[in-house]
Amino acid sequence: MGSGIAVLIAQEMAKEKLKPDNKNKIYRLNCIDISEEGLDGLQKYLRAQLTKVAEKSTILLRDLYANRADLVENFDIIAQFIEDAMAPLRFGTELSMAKNSGLVFEAIIENKDVKIPLLTELNKICPDDAYFLTNTSSIPISILNEGAALGGRIIGFHFYNPPVVQKLAELIAADDTREEVKALSLDIGKRLRKTIVLSNDKAGFIGNGHFSRDGLYAMQEVERLSSEFSEVEGIYIMNKVSQDLLLRPMGIFQLIDYVGIDVFYSILNIIGEYTKDEIFSSEIINKMFDKKILGGQNPDGSQKDGFLKYERGRPAGVYDITSADYKMFDPDGWTGELDKKLGVYPDGFKPWKALLMDPAKGDKMAVFFKNLVAAKTIGAELATAYLKRSKEIGEKLVADKIANSAEDVNKVLTNGFYHLYGPINEYI
Repeated sequence: MGSGIAVLIAQEMAKEKLKPDNKNKIYRLNCIDISEEGLDGLQKYLRAQLTKVAEKSTILLRDLYANRADLVENFDIIAQFIEDAMAPLRFGTELSMAKNSGLVFEAIIENKDVKIPLLTELNKICPDDAYFLTNTSSIPISILNEGAALGGRIIGFHFYNPPVVQKLAELIAADDTREEVKALSLDIGKRLRKTIVLSNDKAGFIGNGHFSRDGLYAMQEVERLSSEFSEVEGIYIMNKVSQDLLLRPMGIFQLIDYVGIDVFYSILNIIGEYTKDEIFSSEIINKMFDKKILGGQNPDGSQKDGFLKYERGRPAGVYDITSADYKMFDPDGWTGELDKKLGVYPDGFKPWKALLMDPAKGDKMAVFFKNLVAAKTIGAELATAYLKRSKEIGEKLVADKIANSAEDVNKVLTNGFYHLYGPINEYI
């Protein structure tokens, strides 16, 4: 996450520096990690991503480099931009590098017992008027502000992963976050071309507030189905139903793998600590965490195995906690039998990818969901119940004043999770 944020800031710095009025300004971006290996990987990642940025921005870069007669070909301009973008960057493992920083982006592990000491130390070494933007996805900003004695100079700036691609960012202010910090953060969001949604300072915020409850519902359904289906079969069923019949880009267990089972486990614990009227725990996720089957991504971005096993980036099996091994999909065997039990998909079904760019997707989804609700197959009934629960979760986020409106909930789910529709809708 920190690598992606660094790319966004580096490219914006480079473009600002190239403007005539800014040529004498000094720009610095201190990139601090706990390991030299991590910093080496960061530099490679930065160069690769900045190359992509430059290749997509050649028209803009020609304008910015209009006074450079020596830069004729596109590859010359691209190479110069990468050099200019990398020039203000400093890499190191010493926190003291941040001592002159006026703006700090913090993107470390989602653990307040680690974040607060770090922010406390940064507060000691940074200027008294430094501002702090934390990428926390779940921890209340007020807890970090009070714990590190930041005096309202902190705000939640929750990028979605990967930050270079994802357009959404949640902005979360505590009650005493200073107005100038809010204004600066909105300006940064605009400069970075992000879709900003304001969330209120309650654990989990909008995105993880919905995602955590959505995932827990799927696990509860797996447990409910246990009288008829094994846990492996239940996970397969709920993953397939949540992807196919809810028209989502990933099934819920695939999404948890993508985020990381350890991250999802942490999100549940954080929200549960500050939310007393709901239970944020599941034996299924606890068992996976204890077994250290954690999902997440490899350094090259490929998916690690978690609830599901992946081959060529696609789900190919389900983890069996009893045998401590994966039960591979078998279209002619157990998965084929489960597909038959789920039933034929209702008329009008088209997968997420087929609808994504379809200008008539709204009308087509309305027809499909009407047929889904009317259908009596096992799959349709599971999907209809899931849709209802997803809507209830969204409405509760508004009722609990975590989200300011239904529109904000829907904006987070459609932009941050790439859903085709928001959970608060007229389909159900």
